Amino acid sequence: MKSFPFPDDLVDLKRRQIGTYNQLALRPALGAAELRRELIRLFCLISSHPYWEERGWSTAGRVELHRAAETGPDGVREMVVRYIDGEFVVTEPEARSS
Repeated sequence: MKSFPFPDDLVDLKRRQIGTYNQLALRPALGAAELRRELIRLFCLISSHPYWEERGWSTAGRVELHRAAETGPDGVREMVVRYIDGEFVVTEPEARSS
């Protein structure tokens, strides 16, 4: 398995992006425009981070960045949004099996 040693600032950006997504999922009508703008801003910062120039962009790298943002003492898990019986339902993420 390939190792992805991410810089702390990149992991922090991803954690902020997940946190902003969670806020939007929980309160889609409250401040939605501002939260969406923040998501776009964070996405741009993550995508243009110097790490990707040095290490190269890869889908596996993006997945591992997401995992890195979820783990550790400051980890943030993404809310689960499902469309059930004609409405969106937001739930806590399921526990990850080891």
